[in-house]
Amino acid sequence: MKTAFISHPDTLLHVMDGQHPESPARINSIKQTVTQSPLNQKLQFLDAPLATKQQLTRAHHATYVDNIYAKSPKAGLVRLDADTAMGPHSLEATLRASGAAILATDLVMQGKVKNAFCCTRPPGHHAGQSNSAGFCIFNHVAIAAMHVLAHYPIKRVAIIDFDVHHGDGTENIVKDNPAVMLCSTFQHPFYPHKGAFTRTDRMINVPLAAGTDGHHFKKAVIEEFTPALERFKPEVLFVSAGFDAHSQDPLADLMLEVDDYAWITQYVVAQSVKYCEGRIISCLEGGYHLQYLGQCVLAHLLALTEST
Repeated sequence: MKTAFISHPDTLLHVMDGQHPESPARINSIKQTVTQSPLNQKLQFLDAPLATKQQLTRAHHATYVDNIYAKSPKAGLVRLDADTAMGPHSLEATLRASGAAILATDLVMQGKVKNAFCCTRPPGHHAGQSNSAGFCIFNHVAIAAMHVLAHYPIKRVAIIDFDVHHGDGTENIVKDNPAVMLCSTFQHPFYPHKGAFTRTDRMINVPLAAGTDGHHFKKAVIEEFTPALERFKPEVLFVSAGFDAHSQDPLADLMLEVDDYAWITQYVVAQSVKYCEGRIISCLEGGYHLQYLGQCVLAHLLALTEST
């Protein structure tokens, strides 16, 4: 079986302003890097559907979802918060991103692909039950996690988030759900200035100081994630795949390299083989250095396609 690579042209139409780092060029960089690689032959390319309101409201409050639909502009920009805006095509883009995560979940759960990567934007892990934040409108990983729990005989899912920013929206959505574990590394103190003091037996928040390199990142993952996953024994693994902890990323101060993203993906694969029959659904979050974003995603995909 191949690894699914799910995207959609609509994901390029979301623009917050001409200079914003969360730009369509991110997707173009990834696709160019992937399609020029021999890895291209190991992927099944699919278009993302639109998520439905019913699917969204498993993770978000219905009033929030309705408000986002109502605010979608016919022209110009509507600002949702200090960091997040919507243009005329932003609603479709974020619905495709959530739809990609749901399609990926169905394909993996039905045994039609080995695992899946969603190459979509805007990202999602800062969006909470009733708020946008940090470039995120809907929380695609949380929506997909709620989808798998609603539609399949699954009792435990884990989300591994290695974005440089804490997935505070994901924590907001899943922290009271005993069926979900969140394992998250993130720079601290740093935006969104959450997560460092809210650890529980299912919210495995692992703050990392600015300047943390790959060696200490790996040590933290092995020491903190591994025993938690062993206790929880997830049946599906979701990944909030942020590549903005790379040493050259302009928005953060961790010091990971491309090989570290290959390693963390291999780690996720090993955990999925141990507990989840290899079931992995990965969704793009951050990563804003265009050249290294493409290279990091390629390393991520290579590890996914080589999984057994």
